[in-house]
Amino acid sequence: MASIKLLQNIAPYMCQELADALRSPGGQLSSLINVIAEDNGISEEQAAAVGLLADLPESDTGLTRRLLGEGAFRIAFSKVVSIRQGITRGGRFVTRFLEGLVSVLSRLTYILEGEPEVIALAREYSLASLFTDLLQMNELDKVQRVSALSLQNLSKQSKHLTKVPVVPEPGIFCSIFPCLGKQPVITGLCRVHRGFCSIEHSFCLLEGKAVEKLVACLDHTNEKVVEAALAALCTLLDDDVDIDQGVSVLDEADGIKPILDILSDNRTEILRQKAVWAVERILRNDDIANEIAGDQNVGTALVEAFRHGDYRTRQIAERALKQVDKLPNFSGIFTKKGG
Repeated sequence: MASIKLLQNIAPYMCQELADALRSPGGQLSSLINVIAEDNGISEEQAAAVGLLADLPESDTGLTRRLLGEGAFRIAFSKVVSIRQGITRGGRFVTRFLEGLVSVLSRLTYILEGEPEVIALAREYSLASLFTDLLQMNELDKVQRVSALSLQNLSKQSKHLTKVPVVPEPGIFCSIFPCLGKQPVITGLCRVHRGFCSIEHSFCLLEGKAVEKLVACLDHTNEKVVEAALAALCTLLDDDVDIDQGVSVLDEADGIKPILDILSDNRTEILRQKAVWAVERILRNDDIANEIAGDQNVGTALVEAFRHGDYRTRQIAERALKQVDKLPNFSGIFTKKGG
């Protein structure tokens, strides 16, 4: 017990060294997982063990694969479900235990790219639905933040996993009689990903009703939660999706104003970078751009980002300013304040 607590205390300062040690033969990774798997309530030792694993870097894919091979994710998933369903009773250490379990489980979402077996496991565990539900644990900032980051990772895969319908080529008969070659109307397509989506199969935020829950996190007092929620929502505005429809989805979920507020508030540099990126894409939608044309705070915040942001942020802010400068209520703001 004492050794696990000691390792957990030093993990934030030596996380990669600990990950390397645990990954090595005889590194006691199995012992930690066995402690977490115990079914005698929730002990301090279990909370410390899972907390130690939670502090190790998500970027260490080798460790993630070792955890996968050791069955750690199956255990973490079953424990989270057990706590959520009230099968495992709470106690002094339940919050720490749950936070650690969610962080461990989230590691799966960092190795989805090009990994059919991992994607299949994420589907089996309904991870997108689980993390969407966990967003509503309002008193647990860490759980909300990790859940939003996991949804970001899952949502990035939606454009690859959506089932795009195959429209048959018109035959020679239709080329002779064009009136008979009308393409069939396909219903039920995801507006953003242009295919057949679901929360379970393609991890689609729209189909999973996750958009509203992420928007609700945008006014969170914890900036890290806001950063994670905004990052997840930005996947609806990514390249290779229908950005115009992504903007409409955000608008319908009342998500535009909170993003504009984040831009104006300038709470952290990370938030400013993400908000500038999102607002530039939002302004590509003419209807939405005209709706917010009366908000001079937007133009002022973009000018500040253009002046004081990093190189990439300045470039994006410049594009956004050129876009808003076309609008009557914003006319001249770029030339007046951008110089």
